Amino acid sequence: MFRLLTAGAAALAAVAIAAPAQAGPRPEPTPDQRMTIRVVNANGSGCPDGTTKIAVSPDNTAFTLTYSDYTAQVGPKATPLDFRKNCQLALDVKVPTGFTFAIASADYRGYASLARGAWAQESANYYFQGHSRTTRFEHTLKGPFDDDWQRGDRVGIASLSYLPCGERRFLNINTDLRVNRGSSDARTQTSFISMDSTDAAINTVYHVAWRKCA
Repeated sequence: MFRLLTAGAAALAAVAIAAPAQAGPRPEPTPDQRMTIRVVNANGSGCPDGTTKIAVSPDNTAFTLTYSDYTAQVGPKATPLDFRKNCQLALDVKVPTGFTFAIASADYRGYASLARGAWAQESANYYFQGHSRTTRFEHTLKGPFDDDWQRGDRVGIASLSYLPCGERRFLNINTDLRVNRGSSDARTQTSFISMDSTDAAINTVYHVAWRKCA
C-alpha cells in the first residue's frame, strides 16, 4: 500500500559527505523534469518482501517510503527477536540531466504503546554507495506512552551532502526500531513501536535538496 507524499521544500541536510566543488547554486528542476526512484534491494525484519513501496512528490522535492509490516515489541506474545526490527534500503535515484541531489531531511511517523518503565528507540543512517562516511540519528520514546509519534532528522545547512555530479550510486537508508521492557513486566505487559498507521500505510518522507551541475 502506498500513499502519495505531501510536497515540501528542502532546506536542511542529513547525509555527511563533502559537497562537490563543481556544483553551483541550488536551483530546482522544473516540474516536467522528473526524479525517479527504484527500490533495488530491501532487507531486514522490518521490511519483508512486498511490504515497502515508494512514491515521488509531484515537484521532485521529496519521496515517500511506505511500510506495512514494521513493528518491534516485547511482552508475553513476543518472540526473543521481536524487540528489534530493521530495514536496509538501497535506492536507485535517477535525477534530471544536469542536476544532483542530497537528502535534506527525513520525517518518520508511526504509533507506539509503551508500558510504564519501558522505552523505545527509532534510529536511521544515510549514505551513498561507496562512501565510508555516514550520519546516524537516534530518537527515544519513554513509557508510559500510547499515541502516534513523529520524529525528524535534520542538520544545519552547512552539512548538505550532494552526490558528486555525473556519478550513479545507490542511496542507502538504514532504519531501526527497538523496544526495551526496562522495569515493566514482560510477562504481563506488551510494549511496541510501529512505523505504520491504523490502516498499515504510514509514510516516511525524505526531502531532497537540488544542486545544478556545472
